[in-house]
Amino acid sequence: MIAINAHFDGKVIVPDEPVDLPRNQALVVRIEALPADRPHEDGSALTWLAEHASDSPRLPADLSDQHDHYLYGVPKKDA
Repeated sequence: MIAINAHFDGKVIVPDEPVDLPRNQALVVRIEALPADRPHEDGSALTWLAEHASDSPRLPADLSDQHDHYLYGVPKKDA
């Protein structure tokens, strides 16, 4: 599943950033309206990551290097 920022132009829903999907790909779309007082985001993944970064001591220090291990349970990669 992916989440993207988009807007409704009065006729169709338009992504605010490029979306890498095959043409004519069937999709299930969940629409969640944003509050009117929420500032418009630039929609980039880097902006989202920066806004949601965490320095929690509960997170493993090697999370970025070993994300497949923590997300999917695959063996850790050699360092």
